[in-house]
Amino acid sequence: MDPFFSQALDATTLAIEAVGVLVIVVGAIVAGITFFKNRAREEAYHQLRSTLGRAILLGLELLVAADIINTVAIEPTLDSVFVLAGIVLIRTFLSLSLEVEIEGKWPWQHSKPRKDGAQSE
Repeated sequence: MDPFFSQALDATTLAIEAVGVLVIVVGAIVAGITFFKNRAREEAYHQLRSTLGRAILLGLELLVAADIINTVAIEPTLDSVFVLAGIVLIRTFLSLSLEVEIEGKWPWQHSKPRKDGAQSE
C-alpha cells in the first residue's frame, strides 16, 4: 500500500475515533448540565438518561466506523477481521440495549398511535 495513503487512513481513523470520544464526553456534559438546570422537573432524570444514551449511541457508531476503516483498509489480516467482528458484535449489542432503554421499545416496533391520532414517541 502507498505510504501516503496508509498515513492518510491512519489519520482519518484517529480523527473519527477522537470525534466519537468527543461526542460521548460532550453529550455527558450537556446531559449533566441540562439535568442540573431542570432537576426540579419530574422528567429530568428520564431526559438525562435519554440525552446521555443518545450521545453514547452516536459515539459508538463513530468508533465502529473507525474500527471498520482500520481493519479493512489498513490491517486486512484474518486475526484483525475476527477482532473487528467481536468488537462490532459487542458494540451492536450495546447500541441495541441503549436504543431499547431510551425508546422503551424494540427498534423494529412501530409507535402506537395516540388517542388523538398522532404517533407517540
